[in-house]
Amino acid sequence: MIIGSLRLGVVKIGYPQRRSFRVTTLKRTPPPPNETEMNPETALSPYGIDVQASRPATRVSLSRVGVTGVEKVLSIGDDGHFHAEMECFVDLGPDQAGVHMSRFEENVAEAINEVVSSRSMRAEKLAARIAELVRAKQHGIRAEVSVKARYPETMPAPASGIPTQEIYTLLGTAVASETETRTVTGVQAQGMTACPCAQEMVADVARDRLRESGYTEDQVAEIIEMVPIATHNQRGIGTLYIGCADGSAADIDARQLLRLVESSMSSEIYELMKRPDELSVVEKAHAQPRFVEDCVREMLRQVVETFPDLSDDAFVMAQQENLETIHRHNVVAERYGRLADLRDEMNSDSHNRHHISMREWLNEAGT
Repeated sequence: MIIGSLRLGVVKIGYPQRRSFRVTTLKRTPPPPNETEMNPETALSPYGIDVQASRPATRVSLSRVGVTGVEKVLSIGDDGHFHAEMECFVDLGPDQAGVHMSRFEENVAEAINEVVSSRSMRAEKLAARIAELVRAKQHGIRAEVSVKARYPETMPAPASGIPTQEIYTLLGTAVASETETRTVTGVQAQGMTACPCAQEMVADVARDRLRESGYTEDQVAEIIEMVPIATHNQRGIGTLYIGCADGSAADIDARQLLRLVESSMSSEIYELMKRPDELSVVEKAHAQPRFVEDCVREMLRQVVETFPDLSDDAFVMAQQENLETIHRHNVVAERYGRLADLRDEMNSDSHNRHHISMREWLNEAGT
Protein backbone atom coordinates (compact mmCIF):
# COMPACT_ATOMS: atom_id res chain seq x y z
CA MET A 1 0.00 0.00 0.00
CA ILE A 2 1.40 3.40 -0.99
CA ILE A 3 1.17 6.07 1.70
CA GLY A 4 1.63 9.74 0.86
CA SER A 5 2.32 12.45 3.52
CA LEU A 6 2.72 16.26 3.35
CA ARG A 7 5.63 17.75 5.27
CA LEU A 8 6.88 21.37 4.90
CA GLY A 9 5.54 21.54 1.40
CA VAL A 10 7.52 18.50 0.28
CA VAL A 11 5.66 15.51 -0.96
CA LYS A 12 6.97 12.21 0.20
CA ILE A 13 5.92 9.09 -1.51
CA GLY A 14 6.09 5.79 0.17
CA TYR A 15 7.14 2.71 -1.81
CA PRO A 16 5.70 -0.77 -1.66
CA GLN A 17 7.50 -3.51 0.12
CA ARG A 18 10.48 -4.76 -1.87
CA ARG A 19 10.20 -8.19 -3.42
CA SER A 20 13.09 -10.47 -4.15
CA PHE A 21 13.60 -11.52 -7.75
CA ARG A 22 15.59 -14.45 -9.02
CA VAL A 23 17.85 -13.45 -11.87
CA THR A 24 18.55 -16.17 -14.44
CA THR A 25 20.91 -16.14 -17.44
CA LEU A 26 19.14 -16.82 -20.75
CA LYS A 27 20.77 -19.54 -22.77
CA ARG A 28 20.26 -20.35 -26.45
CA THR A 29 18.38 -23.60 -26.85
CA PRO A 30 20.43 -25.94 -29.06
CA PRO A 31 18.81 -27.00 -32.33
CA PRO A 32 17.04 -30.34 -32.55
CA PRO A 33 19.10 -33.29 -33.83
CA ASN A 34 17.64 -32.95 -37.35
CA GLU A 35 18.84 -29.32 -37.68
CA THR A 36 22.42 -28.16 -38.21
CA GLU A 37 24.10 -24.86 -37.51
CA MET A 38 24.95 -22.58 -40.40
CA ASN A 39 28.46 -22.32 -41.75
CA PRO A 40 29.96 -19.46 -39.65
CA GLU A 41 31.57 -18.03 -42.79
CA THR A 42 28.22 -17.60 -44.55
CA ALA A 43 25.71 -17.25 -41.70
CA LEU A 44 24.19 -13.82 -41.12
CA SER A 45 23.99 -14.56 -37.41
CA PRO A 46 26.13 -16.74 -35.13
CA TYR A 47 22.86 -18.33 -34.01
CA GLY A 48 21.56 -19.04 -37.52
CA ILE A 49 19.78 -22.30 -38.28
CA ASP A 50 20.27 -24.23 -41.51
CA VAL A 51 16.63 -24.20 -42.57
CA GLN A 52 17.20 -26.52 -45.54
CA ALA A 53 18.55 -29.18 -43.19
CA SER A 54 15.61 -28.96 -40.80
CA ARG A 55 12.72 -31.39 -40.66
CA PRO A 56 9.98 -30.74 -43.28
CA ALA A 57 6.36 -30.23 -42.29
CA THR A 58 5.41 -33.36 -44.23
CA ARG A 59 7.85 -36.23 -43.90
CA VAL A 60 8.23 -37.69 -47.39
CA SER A 61 11.22 -38.04 -49.71
CA LEU A 62 11.40 -36.30 -53.10
CA SER A 63 12.57 -37.99 -56.30
CA ARG A 64 14.37 -34.98 -57.75
CA VAL A 65 15.15 -31.45 -56.63
CA GLY A 66 17.47 -29.14 -58.49
CA VAL A 67 18.07 -26.31 -60.91
CA THR A 68 17.34 -25.88 -64.61
CA GLY A 69 18.25 -23.25 -67.15
CA VAL A 70 21.88 -22.95 -65.99
CA GLU A 71 23.84 -21.34 -68.84
CA LYS A 72 27.62 -21.12 -69.21
CA VAL A 73 30.08 -20.25 -71.95
CA LEU A 74 33.17 -22.45 -71.99
CA SER A 75 36.37 -21.55 -73.81
CA ILE A 76 38.42 -24.71 -74.25
CA GLY A 77 41.73 -24.40 -76.07
CA ASP A 78 41.69 -25.33 -79.72
CA ASP A 79 38.13 -26.69 -79.39
CA GLY A 80 36.83 -23.11 -79.25
CA HIS A 81 33.77 -21.79 -77.46
CA PHE A 82 30.79 -23.79 -76.23
CA HIS A 83 27.45 -22.40 -75.08
CA ALA A 84 26.19 -24.89 -72.53
CA GLU A 85 22.80 -25.29 -70.87
CA MET A 86 22.61 -27.52 -67.82
CA GLU A 87 20.15 -29.17 -65.47
CA CYS A 88 21.22 -30.56 -62.09
CA PHE A 89 19.11 -32.72 -59.77
CA VAL A 90 19.55 -34.72 -56.59
CA ASP A 91 17.16 -36.86 -54.57
CA LEU A 92 16.02 -35.53 -51.20
CA GLY A 93 15.52 -37.62 -48.07
CA PRO A 94 12.28 -37.50 -46.04
CA ASP A 95 13.91 -35.78 -43.04
CA GLN A 96 15.46 -32.86 -44.94
CA ALA A 97 13.41 -29.78 -45.83
CA GLY A 98 15.38 -28.71 -48.88
CA VAL A 99 18.62 -28.74 -50.83
CA HIS A 100 21.26 -26.01 -50.79
CA MET A 101 20.71 -24.35 -54.16
CA SER A 102 23.92 -22.32 -54.12
CA ARG A 103 25.95 -25.51 -53.95
CA PHE A 104 24.72 -26.51 -57.41
CA GLU A 105 26.37 -23.40 -58.85
CA GLU A 106 29.55 -24.09 -56.87
CA ASN A 107 29.69 -27.65 -58.20
CA VAL A 108 29.11 -26.53 -61.79
CA ALA A 109 31.89 -23.94 -61.53
CA GLU A 110 34.32 -26.47 -60.03
CA ALA A 111 33.64 -29.04 -62.74
CA ILE A 112 33.92 -26.44 -65.52
CA ASN A 113 37.33 -25.39 -64.22
CA GLU A 114 38.47 -29.00 -64.43
CA VAL A 115 37.18 -29.33 -68.02
CA VAL A 116 38.86 -26.09 -69.08
CA SER A 117 42.12 -27.25 -67.51
CA SER A 118 41.94 -30.55 -69.42
CA ARG A 119 41.47 -28.60 -72.70
CA SER A 120 38.95 -31.16 -73.93
CA MET A 121 35.17 -30.75 -74.09
CA ARG A 122 33.34 -33.99 -73.39
CA ALA A 123 29.75 -33.20 -72.45
CA GLU A 124 29.19 -36.56 -70.77
CA LYS A 125 32.34 -36.24 -68.64
CA LEU A 126 31.36 -32.74 -67.57
CA ALA A 127 27.91 -34.04 -66.62
CA ALA A 128 29.45 -36.96 -64.72
CA ARG A 129 31.80 -34.76 -62.72
CA ILE A 130 29.03 -32.33 -61.76
CA ALA A 131 26.74 -35.23 -60.78
CA GLU A 132 29.41 -36.73 -58.53
CA LEU A 133 30.04 -33.39 -56.83
CA VAL A 134 26.33 -32.68 -56.41
CA ARG A 135 25.64 -36.09 -54.88
CA ALA A 136 28.52 -35.74 -52.42
CA LYS A 137 27.86 -32.11 -51.42
CA GLN A 138 24.10 -32.54 -51.11
CA HIS A 139 24.44 -35.90 -49.31
CA GLY A 140 22.08 -37.57 -51.78
CA ILE A 141 21.69 -41.17 -52.82
CA ARG A 142 21.94 -40.24 -56.49
CA ALA A 143 22.32 -37.15 -58.62
CA GLU A 144 21.50 -36.50 -62.27
CA VAL A 145 22.98 -33.86 -64.57
CA SER A 146 22.25 -33.05 -68.23
CA VAL A 147 24.42 -30.87 -70.46
CA LYS A 148 23.47 -29.46 -73.85
CA ALA A 149 26.34 -27.61 -75.53
CA ARG A 150 26.24 -25.85 -78.90
CA TYR A 151 29.45 -25.11 -80.74
CA PRO A 152 30.62 -24.04 -84.23
CA GLU A 153 32.61 -26.22 -86.60
CA THR A 154 33.97 -25.21 -89.98
CA MET A 155 33.04 -27.62 -92.76
CA PRO A 156 33.82 -27.51 -96.52
CA ALA A 157 30.93 -27.21 -98.97
CA PRO A 158 30.52 -30.46 -100.96
CA ALA A 159 31.52 -29.24 -104.44
CA SER A 160 33.24 -25.85 -104.16
CA GLY A 161 35.02 -26.59 -100.88
CA ILE A 162 34.09 -23.15 -99.54
CA PRO A 163 34.45 -23.18 -95.73
CA THR A 164 31.14 -22.76 -93.96
CA GLN A 165 30.43 -22.53 -90.24
CA GLU A 166 27.95 -25.14 -89.00
CA ILE A 167 26.44 -25.24 -85.51
CA TYR A 168 26.28 -28.64 -83.82
CA THR A 169 24.90 -29.81 -80.48
CA LEU A 170 26.67 -32.06 -77.99
CA LEU A 171 24.55 -33.81 -75.35
CA GLY A 172 25.68 -35.41 -72.13
CA THR A 173 23.72 -36.98 -69.28
CA ALA A 174 25.03 -38.67 -66.15
CA VAL A 175 23.60 -40.32 -63.05
CA ALA A 176 25.93 -40.75 -60.09
CA SER A 177 25.19 -43.11 -57.21
CA GLU A 178 27.37 -44.07 -54.25
CA THR A 179 28.98 -46.91 -56.20
CA GLU A 180 28.61 -46.12 -59.92
CA THR A 181 28.31 -43.32 -62.44
CA ARG A 182 26.55 -43.96 -65.74
CA THR A 183 26.96 -41.59 -68.68
CA VAL A 184 25.21 -41.07 -71.99
CA THR A 185 26.99 -39.38 -74.90
CA GLY A 186 24.69 -37.67 -77.39
CA VAL A 187 24.73 -35.47 -80.47
CA GLN A 188 22.17 -33.67 -82.60
CA ALA A 189 22.64 -32.68 -86.24
CA GLN A 190 20.51 -31.53 -89.16
CA GLY A 191 20.24 -32.88 -92.68
CA MET A 192 17.88 -33.35 -95.58
CA THR A 193 15.59 -36.22 -96.55
CA ALA A 194 13.79 -37.01 -99.79
CA CYS A 195 10.46 -38.89 -99.66
CA PRO A 196 10.65 -42.34 -101.36
CA CYS A 197 6.87 -42.69 -101.68
CA ALA A 198 6.27 -39.49 -103.66
CA GLN A 199 9.36 -40.18 -105.73
CA GLU A 200 8.05 -43.59 -106.75
CA MET A 201 4.69 -42.08 -107.74
CA VAL A 202 6.47 -39.51 -109.92
CA ALA A 203 8.56 -42.30 -111.44
CA ASP A 204 5.41 -44.29 -112.29
CA VAL A 205 3.93 -41.28 -114.08
CA ALA A 206 7.20 -40.80 -115.96
CA ARG A 207 7.24 -44.46 -117.08
CA ASP A 208 3.69 -44.23 -118.42
CA ARG A 209 4.45 -41.07 -120.37
CA LEU A 210 7.62 -42.54 -121.81
CA ARG A 211 5.76 -45.66 -122.95
CA GLU A 212 3.05 -43.49 -124.54
CA SER A 213 5.79 -41.67 -126.43
CA GLY A 214 7.02 -44.93 -127.97
CA TYR A 215 10.00 -45.80 -125.77
CA THR A 216 10.70 -49.49 -125.20
CA GLU A 217 10.71 -51.01 -121.73
CA ASP A 218 14.50 -51.19 -121.73
CA GLN A 219 14.73 -47.53 -122.73
CA VAL A 220 12.20 -46.53 -120.06
CA ALA A 221 14.17 -48.38 -117.40
CA GLU A 222 17.42 -46.78 -118.55
CA ILE A 223 15.96 -43.26 -118.51
CA ILE A 224 14.40 -43.67 -115.07
CA GLU A 225 17.74 -44.95 -113.81
CA MET A 226 19.73 -42.04 -115.24
CA VAL A 227 17.44 -39.05 -114.65
CA PRO A 228 16.85 -37.68 -111.11
CA ILE A 229 13.22 -38.16 -110.10
CA ALA A 230 11.42 -35.35 -108.30
CA THR A 231 9.94 -35.71 -104.82
CA HIS A 232 9.20 -33.54 -101.82
CA ASN A 233 11.89 -32.93 -99.20
CA GLN A 234 12.17 -32.37 -95.48
CA ARG A 235 14.79 -30.83 -93.25
CA GLY A 236 15.60 -33.51 -90.72
CA ILE A 237 16.87 -33.35 -87.14
CA GLY A 238 18.70 -36.47 -86.04
CA THR A 239 19.63 -37.27 -82.43
CA LEU A 240 21.80 -40.16 -81.28
CA TYR A 241 22.76 -41.30 -77.76
CA ILE A 242 25.15 -44.03 -76.63
CA GLY A 243 25.32 -44.88 -72.93
CA CYS A 244 28.13 -46.67 -71.12
CA ALA A 245 28.24 -48.08 -67.61
CA ASP A 246 30.95 -47.05 -65.16
CA GLY A 247 34.31 -48.63 -65.95
CA SER A 248 33.57 -49.15 -69.62
CA ALA A 249 36.67 -48.98 -71.82
CA ALA A 250 34.68 -47.61 -74.77
CA ASP A 251 35.73 -44.18 -76.01
CA ILE A 252 32.82 -42.52 -77.80
CA ASP A 253 33.88 -39.56 -79.93
CA ALA A 254 30.98 -37.15 -80.27
CA ARG A 255 32.25 -35.80 -83.57
CA GLN A 256 32.22 -39.31 -85.00
CA LEU A 257 28.60 -39.62 -83.90
CA LEU A 258 27.79 -36.33 -85.67
CA ARG A 259 29.10 -37.65 -88.98
CA LEU A 260 27.10 -40.83 -88.42
CA VAL A 261 23.86 -38.91 -87.82
CA GLU A 262 24.34 -36.72 -90.88
CA SER A 263 25.08 -39.67 -93.15
CA SER A 264 21.92 -41.47 -91.99
CA MET A 265 19.78 -38.93 -93.85
CA SER A 266 19.45 -38.46 -97.60
CA SER A 267 22.08 -35.72 -97.63
CA GLU A 268 24.00 -33.34 -95.43
CA ILE A 269 23.06 -29.66 -95.56
CA TYR A 270 25.30 -26.58 -95.45
CA GLU A 271 24.83 -22.98 -94.39
CA LEU A 272 26.83 -21.51 -97.29
CA MET A 273 26.60 -23.03 -100.76
CA LYS A 274 27.27 -21.99 -104.35
CA ARG A 275 25.31 -23.40 -107.28
CA PRO A 276 27.54 -26.48 -107.71
CA ASP A 277 27.08 -27.21 -104.00
CA GLU A 278 23.29 -26.92 -104.26
CA LEU A 279 23.28 -29.30 -107.20
CA SER A 280 25.45 -31.77 -105.30
CA VAL A 281 23.16 -31.75 -102.24
CA VAL A 282 19.90 -32.06 -104.19
CA GLU A 283 21.22 -34.78 -106.48
CA LYS A 284 22.63 -36.78 -103.58
CA ALA A 285 19.40 -36.52 -101.59
CA HIS A 286 17.23 -37.70 -104.49
CA ALA A 287 19.62 -40.56 -105.22
CA GLN A 288 19.02 -42.03 -101.74
CA PRO A 289 15.49 -41.17 -100.62
CA ARG A 290 14.69 -42.15 -97.02
CA PHE A 291 11.69 -42.23 -94.75
CA VAL A 292 12.00 -40.98 -91.19
CA GLU A 293 12.06 -44.66 -90.15
CA ASP A 294 14.94 -45.36 -92.55
CA CYS A 295 17.07 -42.67 -90.90
CA VAL A 296 16.66 -44.23 -87.45
CA ARG A 297 17.46 -47.72 -88.73
CA GLU A 298 20.50 -46.42 -90.59
CA MET A 299 21.81 -44.77 -87.43
CA LEU A 300 21.38 -48.03 -85.50
CA ARG A 301 23.06 -50.07 -88.24
CA GLN A 302 26.06 -47.77 -88.24
CA VAL A 303 26.34 -47.84 -84.45
CA VAL A 304 26.42 -51.64 -84.42
CA GLU A 305 29.02 -51.78 -87.22
CA THR A 306 31.13 -48.83 -86.06
CA PHE A 307 31.43 -49.84 -82.40
CA PRO A 308 31.86 -53.63 -82.33
CA ASP A 309 33.64 -53.45 -78.96
CA LEU A 310 30.73 -51.83 -77.14
CA SER A 311 29.36 -54.10 -74.43
CA ASP A 312 25.94 -55.66 -74.82
CA ASP A 313 24.79 -53.67 -71.79
CA ALA A 314 25.44 -50.35 -73.55
CA PHE A 315 22.41 -48.15 -74.18
CA VAL A 316 21.51 -46.77 -77.61
CA MET A 317 18.82 -44.30 -78.62
CA ALA A 318 18.28 -42.96 -82.14
CA GLN A 319 15.63 -40.37 -82.93
CA GLN A 320 14.69 -38.59 -86.15
CA GLU A 321 12.27 -35.70 -86.65
CA ASN A 322 11.44 -34.52 -90.16
CA LEU A 323 9.96 -31.08 -90.70
CA GLU A 324 7.38 -31.66 -93.39
CA THR A 325 6.93 -29.40 -96.42
CA ILE A 326 3.63 -30.64 -97.88
CA HIS A 327 1.96 -31.13 -94.48
CA ARG A 328 1.46 -28.88 -91.49
CA HIS A 329 2.64 -31.60 -89.11
CA ASN A 330 6.07 -33.14 -88.56
CA VAL A 331 6.97 -36.83 -88.36
CA VAL A 332 9.08 -38.62 -85.74
CA ALA A 333 10.61 -42.06 -85.30
CA GLU A 334 12.85 -43.45 -82.57
CA ARG A 335 14.29 -46.62 -81.12
CA TYR A 336 15.94 -47.08 -77.75
CA GLY A 337 17.21 -50.09 -75.85
CA ARG A 338 20.21 -52.18 -74.94
CA LEU A 339 22.78 -52.84 -77.63
CA ALA A 340 22.36 -56.58 -77.08
CA ASP A 341 18.70 -56.39 -78.14
CA LEU A 342 19.57 -54.41 -81.28
CA ARG A 343 22.26 -56.89 -82.29
CA ASP A 344 19.91 -59.78 -81.65
CA GLU A 345 17.13 -58.36 -83.84
CA MET A 346 19.52 -57.46 -86.66
CA ASN A 347 21.03 -60.94 -86.76
CA SER A 348 17.94 -63.09 -86.22
CA ASP A 349 14.17 -63.23 -86.58
CA SER A 350 13.60 -62.23 -82.96
CA HIS A 351 11.47 -59.32 -81.80
CA ASN A 352 12.27 -57.80 -78.43
CA ARG A 353 8.99 -56.45 -77.09
CA HIS A 354 10.37 -54.36 -74.23
CA HIS A 355 12.72 -51.52 -75.15
CA ILE A 356 14.47 -50.22 -72.05
CA SER A 357 14.25 -46.42 -71.86
CA MET A 358 17.09 -44.05 -71.09
CA ARG A 359 15.53 -43.28 -67.70
CA GLU A 360 15.36 -46.98 -66.80
CA TRP A 361 18.94 -47.60 -67.95
CA LEU A 362 20.36 -44.62 -66.07
CA ASN A 363 18.47 -45.52 -62.91
CA GLU A 364 20.21 -48.88 -62.87
CA ALA A 365 23.36 -47.08 -61.67
CA GLY A 366 24.45 -48.64 -58.41
CA THR A 367 21.74 -51.33 -58.36
